[in-house]
Amino acid sequence: MDSIFSVFGYFVNWDVRSLLLFTVVFILTADYLKNRRPNTYPPGPSAIPIFGNIFTVDHNRLHESMTQLAGRYGDVYSLRMGQTWMVVLNRFEVLKEALVTQGDSLVDRPYQAIIDDVTHGQGVIFSNGNIWKQQRRFALSTLRYFGFGKKSLEPVILDEFTYCAKYFKSYKGKPLNPHLIISNAISNIICSLVFGHRFDYGDESFLKLMRWFSEALEIEGSIWAQLYNEFPLLMRRLPGPHQTFLHIWKDVKDFIRVELKEHKQNWDSSDQRDYIDCYLNEINTNKGQADNTFDEENLIICVLNLFVAGSETTSTTLRWAFLYMAKYPEIQEKVQAEIDRVIGQSRQPSMEDRANLPYTDAVIHEIQRMGNIVPLSLPHVTTRDIQLGGYTIPKGVTIIPNLTSVLFDKTEWETPDTFNPGHFLNKEGKFVKRAAFIPFSAGKRLCLGESLAKMELFLFFTSFMQHFTFSMPAGVKPVMDFDFGITLAPCQYEICATSRLE
Repeated sequence: MDSIFSVFGYFVNWDVRSLLLFTVVFILTADYLKNRRPNTYPPGPSAIPIFGNIFTVDHNRLHESMTQLAGRYGDVYSLRMGQTWMVVLNRFEVLKEALVTQGDSLVDRPYQAIIDDVTHGQGVIFSNGNIWKQQRRFALSTLRYFGFGKKSLEPVILDEFTYCAKYFKSYKGKPLNPHLIISNAISNIICSLVFGHRFDYGDESFLKLMRWFSEALEIEGSIWAQLYNEFPLLMRRLPGPHQTFLHIWKDVKDFIRVELKEHKQNWDSSDQRDYIDCYLNEINTNKGQADNTFDEENLIICVLNLFVAGSETTSTTLRWAFLYMAKYPEIQEKVQAEIDRVIGQSRQPSMEDRANLPYTDAVIHEIQRMGNIVPLSLPHVTTRDIQLGGYTIPKGVTIIPNLTSVLFDKTEWETPDTFNPGHFLNKEGKFVKRAAFIPFSAGKRLCLGESLAKMELFLFFTSFMQHFTFSMPAGVKPVMDFDFGITLAPCQYEICATSRLE
């Protein structure tokens, strides 16, 4: 009897093994057949079944990995992240052809589960179609009304610098970490437009938000976000940094809801003080319209978008600026000499001074180029089949504009890997624009806040150079390494800001 059961068990075990073997072979075969590259499709590295190239690129230095792959596969090549095909675009002419010439075919954002679980397809950055058109148009017109990109916003920026300078001076030249104070200062500019008020530098709840932004953007650019986007049903149930990401944005949305509640209590349609007031009026005006996209949930996501985009990139650029000035004191001295000659130390800078400060302007542009703040831009998706670089890219493919490949292209820049303000100066020392300088990307999805960022960078940087000299603490050398995420931020550091006016 025992022998009969042992024989039966043998066949049962064999059937289980056969089933498992068949399942594995079936999955691998199906994955191969589904994801074969057609001859007309851009080439790329071999992919691992199921996972694609998720584990074959360095997610801590993804922009460098993608730039290196361009040297092997060309300016237009493909990657597969899980089951999602991506085409990476490199060098200026390719990006210009895609984002500008064929921009109508690349105006949408791809579906990303980790983003959609936060925004639900709403807002002004990751939305598409009618939602995106209405929200972007409204955001631009409303922010312009409150001074966006206009001279009337200069006093707001310069007043904020005054608060910031007072904080820096309180350290009396001793080492300080500028991260949170700079984030708070720059955020206060967009807060004045969106919320109608600024936040004190000692406001713990607001400082907590500043810490969250950096952490969330780092997670968003990590392998955890990539795994979440490819396997959302599984990752929603697993612990990890992706859960921290979702909790952060939930808390940020709760913070915005408190502001919204206060606005609604004091709202007067005849006295619109800021972006939220104007949006509430738009909700009222558009009620019942068939194509209406204005509601309170969309308002919260739009404010979140403006809040983060309007603070993180500019504050990160300034943190790079302090490091580069400490690393190259001779450049810092030339900037200060030009500012002293043109503006002096008795008045604040103005945007009108920029034309007379070509070297300072060139240094700011070189900080942006070398800082490479958004190295892979934000993704696009093809809305129809397109031809690019001699290849056919089908509808529905995610497009990654590799801005790193443009900002460090040796055919565009004389010394691409060296900090050199001369990239933006002619032989007479006058400032020159460079076509390949596209830190804000290009095309219809060009950064919404470009004009504000340029104004903030010029006024803050010039004011800092007018008031302070930056140097590293004794015995410390500048570390130019970065923390990779959606933004490329310098590693945490301390710096000495010595007052020039005392």
